Amino acid sequence: QVQLVESGGGLVQTGGSLRLSCVDGGGTFSNNAMGWFRQPPGKEREFVAAVTVNGGQTYYSDSLEGRFTVSRDNAKNTMYLQMNNLKPEDTAVYYCAVDNTYGRRVYFHQPQFSDFEFWGQGTQVTVSS
Repeated sequence: QVQLVESGGGLVQTGGSLRLSCVDGGGTFSNNAMGWFRQPPGKEREFVAAVTVNGGQTYYSDSLEGRFTVSRDNAKNTMYLQMNNLKPEDTAVYYCAVDNTYGRRVYFHQPQFSDFEFWGQGTQVTVSS
């Protein structure tokens, strides 16, 4: 059974960096694409980044302007999100999720909420100005 646990969130100043981790404690991590989403205060959950089953393809929200990098280590059942040059508008709860298509190696559209199942509990990221 998939058990996703996010960590690495916290309080950081504008321009700082954080690295989030998502560990799957109980599922078949290496068989599915993975994604990061975030939910800013008072707003809907939005797509951040995704990585395909073997790490060969990565996808990002256009709004990130190249500041974030998603990666995965299948040997450790862990996905990462390196966040650099953080801005106050990055403040949100960050969630990781498992894609609902077995063995996905490519997205023919921007990854979206409906592509994913099995969500973690989230980790808070707060960027102060």
